[in-house]
Amino acid sequence: MGKYLAITGGVGGAKLALGLAQILDPTDLAFLVNTGDDFKHLGLHVAPDIDTLMYTLSHLSNPDTGWGRAGESWNFIDSFAQFGGETWFRLGDRDLAVHVRRTMLLEAGWRLTDVTKVLYQAVGIDYQAWPMTDAPVHTVIDCDKGSLSFQHYFVREGCRPIVRRLVYEGAESAQAVCEFHSWLTDPGLAGVIICPSNPFLSIDPILAISDIKDALHNCRAPVIAVSPIVGGEAIKGPTAKIMAELNVPRDATAIAAHYGDLLDGFILDEVDAGLAGAVRLAGIQVAVAKTVMQTLDDKVNLAHTALELLELC
Repeated sequence: MGKYLAITGGVGGAKLALGLAQILDPTDLAFLVNTGDDFKHLGLHVAPDIDTLMYTLSHLSNPDTGWGRAGESWNFIDSFAQFGGETWFRLGDRDLAVHVRRTMLLEAGWRLTDVTKVLYQAVGIDYQAWPMTDAPVHTVIDCDKGSLSFQHYFVREGCRPIVRRLVYEGAESAQAVCEFHSWLTDPGLAGVIICPSNPFLSIDPILAISDIKDALHNCRAPVIAVSPIVGGEAIKGPTAKIMAELNVPRDATAIAAHYGDLLDGFILDEVDAGLAGAVRLAGIQVAVAKTVMQTLDDKVNLAHTALELLELC
């Protein structure tokens, strides 16, 4: 079938990632993951999107939230609160072990790429998953409350502030990991899939790194994306809210236009089938499918649709 690269952020992207992993072997599928959400908390390096993908692929994720671990306990954070510690970002006991181990290895001089490989292998994942860069890049939200770091906006403030602009600090000097370039220039590469993660918070931090965007533009294999907007609303998270605040039309065609000439193909939800013609006018191949993934079958079916569209592009 060839090799494939999936570009993903958190929960929405991880769902499609799991579907792809049911179809493709570890030798044929790799993931490039957003790290603009990463931050230092309680002295620990927390990498939410890397961990969401890890828990999803290893079937350890909390099925009710899509993030965090199933069967989590909260003894540490409850005790921390007792002693006056901040608890707006809650770290579960099992999850805490991941952050401690990651921080120890990073402080010993390891690349985040190599740390991620060790953590994934520890939970039985054979697929390659790379952070978008080993350098620090921070998503900052300029909003009506000033400039907020991503987690302060997303978790502490619950996405309530009105977004004016998004900045990806450090992206201008960051470089993609070498593993990404090796995979993308492999003669066997059959396609790149941008998963239905938030374009502004999860995918744009990746594309803000110039050598990643340039490599995708120059990639000989087709690049497709799955719309995270269905019927004018976000499948999950604040995508639609941010689009409205940035004066971007709140429909799936605006997502296709946002990615622009990067795309060869685009997947619309069945609800938005009537928009297919407008997307095709931009020279983009279109597939229509159920993009709201509630079951494993939904994830696998959408993954099949993505691979089929890549063959057509």
